[in-house]
Amino acid sequence: MKAKIYETKEKKKRVLLVSIKSEKNAEAGAQELIRLAETLELDIAGHEIVTVREKLSKFGIGSGKAEEIAGKAKQLEADCLILDWNSSPSQQRNWEDLAKIPVLDRQELIIQIFAKRALTREAHLQVQLAELHYRLPRLTHKYIDLSQQRGGRYGSKGSGETRLETDRREIEKRIHKLEKDIEEVAKQRKVLRQQRERQNLPVCAIVGYTNAGKSSLLNALTGSEVLVEDKLFATLNTTTRRFNPAPGITALLTDTVGFIRRLPHSLIKAFKSTLEEAAHANLLLHILDASDDDIDNCFQTTNSVLQELGAGEIPVITVLNKADCLPDPEQANALRYRFPQSIVVSAKTGFGLEKLKIRIAKKNTSFLRH
Repeated sequence: MKAKIYETKEKKKRVLLVSIKSEKNAEAGAQELIRLAETLELDIAGHEIVTVREKLSKFGIGSGKAEEIAGKAKQLEADCLILDWNSSPSQQRNWEDLAKIPVLDRQELIIQIFAKRALTREAHLQVQLAELHYRLPRLTHKYIDLSQQRGGRYGSKGSGETRLETDRREIEKRIHKLEKDIEEVAKQRKVLRQQRERQNLPVCAIVGYTNAGKSSLLNALTGSEVLVEDKLFATLNTTTRRFNPAPGITALLTDTVGFIRRLPHSLIKAFKSTLEEAAHANLLLHILDASDDDIDNCFQTTNSVLQELGAGEIPVITVLNKADCLPDPEQANALRYRFPQSIVVSAKTGFGLEKLKIRIAKKNTSFLRH
């Protein structure tokens, strides 16, 4: 008798994406939502871009349009709706009551990506803290775990007020425990930083938008083999390596977590000790993807997060990476004009890296000699 063959691979979740057209850089935002969904390996059933003149409290958009989208989700047999804005708990419940399927907003989508990408104990603790802060006001939310590799860690609907209060106390207790654990890890990070300072080695931190090529640049400059993937948030933990920008000059190069527009505040708060590595650097290498049509917004987003972290006054070298992806070499000259004193490089081919090393050495000759 011929044995039956069963399909064991988990079926991808089908999602319908919803973006708002009235927001600035709507097209770039819509493309970013697609990339976020692709990072979680979701099956994108469709993408609705809605024109909204004013955001309404019930759904964030008009009720008629919301009903239309709910109908389309049913027609496409979508497992979930993903909204490209940060919704209130009541809006999420309204959407789920209407669509009869789980609904995620932008915050939860990014948190789930972080959950999937977390590899170290510190990253796991930080992601769990962000999840719980997000989940606390949404205890009646029908959670769906879109991460293929993680079990159902999200809560399910409560059975009444008593259950909700019990869940709330339990979550608050876990938040307190996680905050203490992260505090301990932060102390260890501080000790390591103080040890580096005693070695009198200056630190150059690589910062920038997610997927701009920060880890690739670290590898190219130091000969390391840090994980590099063409996905958003491939790096959640900091990595530090020694490098020599010029003969007789030694420094430390630190890779950091990538930024993104409207990065959930719960993640900034949870990853504060990791993100603060940039604030303790002597020099920042602000990496931009030269081939990104939305490069100006990426530049502004990173600067905004750096200001929030207290790193706005640290000397910066703007590095335009992925020069090999530019279809026309003349585009590099236009970018240099838009970003004065910037350096065009390609971490992939090595183009411009020697020039970057010279700039790093000249920028900090006073404290780079060791």
